[in-house]
Order: sequence, then structure tokens, then C-alpha cells
Amino acid sequence: MVFRGEHKELRKEGEEWMKKAADSYTITAAIITTIVFAAAITVPGGTDGNTGRAIYATNPGFIIFVVSDAISLFTSITSLLMCLSILTTRYRDEDFLYRLPQRMMLGIAMLFISVTSMMIAFSATLYIMFAQGKTWIFFPIAALTCLPVISFVTLQLPLLFDLFSSTYGRGIFGKQSDGKSKRY
Repeated sequence: MVFRGEHKELRKEGEEWMKKAADSYTITAAIITTIVFAAAITVPGGTDGNTGRAIYATNPGFIIFVVSDAISLFTSITSLLMCLSILTTRYRDEDFLYRLPQRMMLGIAMLFISVTSMMIAFSATLYIMFAQGKTWIFFPIAALTCLPVISFVTLQLPLLFDLFSSTYGRGIFGKQSDGKSKRY
């Protein structure tokens, strides 16, 4: 009771931060879901008018596109659902200990996988459509694909590490002033 009364403002600030972060990730995941769903429906190169099959169905780049697009779709939907569950939780004090950080970590991790696989799918599409036997084009495409992925990792990985260490680390109750933990 004393703890809850003394930390009421801290809980409120934590709730606001969680809602803002989850809201931002929800929007991002929804945009990715929309993009990769549309990409799955309009396959690179189109379809054969007689059979309805994709023209590049036997191309290895097309298989990479299909697999990475599906991974991106499923992980972005998972991220979206995790962030929505954060937005709709009751925000009890107990939720801040494990439940909310776990959902946020899973949401961020799924969003990272989604962004990475979306960029791979986009790169595979570029390679299918414009390479046409020019293998040198693979290297600029791969380099440019890494740019947004590295940017996302650089910006979001510290948050993921902080969430992980505060949730599963030693925490404030396992620390002493000399840096050693007590043994009972």
C-alpha cells in the first residue's frame, strides 16, 4: 500500500510512455502489414493469363520474395497484436513487472523481424525485375537493403536491451552498495 501510494506518479508516467510507444509501434506494424499484404497479392512480374500462376514462380528470387513476404506479414501482425494488447491492458502495478515489458519486447522483436524480411522481399523483387542476368546489381541492392535495417536496429536495440535487463536482470532488490548480491 505504501509503495503504491508513493509511486503513483511513476506508475502514471510509465503507463503514458507504454501507451505512446505501443501506439507508435502499432502504426508502424499496421503500415508494414498493409504493404506486404498488397505485395503478396500483386506478385512481381504478374501472373500468366492462362494458368493464373506467377510468371517468375520458378525463379529462386521469387521464392525468396514469397518466403520473406510471408514472414514479414505474420511477424508484423504478431507485433500489431502485441502492441494492441499493451494498449488495452488494465495497467495494474503487477503488470509493469513482467507482463507489459514482455509484450513490448516481443512486439519490438517481431517488428524488427518484419522490417528485415520486408526489405528482403523488396530487394528480391528489385532483383527479379531488374537484374535480368546482371549479377553485379545484387550488391547495391543488398547494401541499400541493409541501410534501413541497421538504422532500425541502432535506434531500437538499446530500448530492447533496457527492457530485457530491467525485466530479467538482477533488478534493484538483488543489488548491494558494494556490487555483490546477498546469499541467503
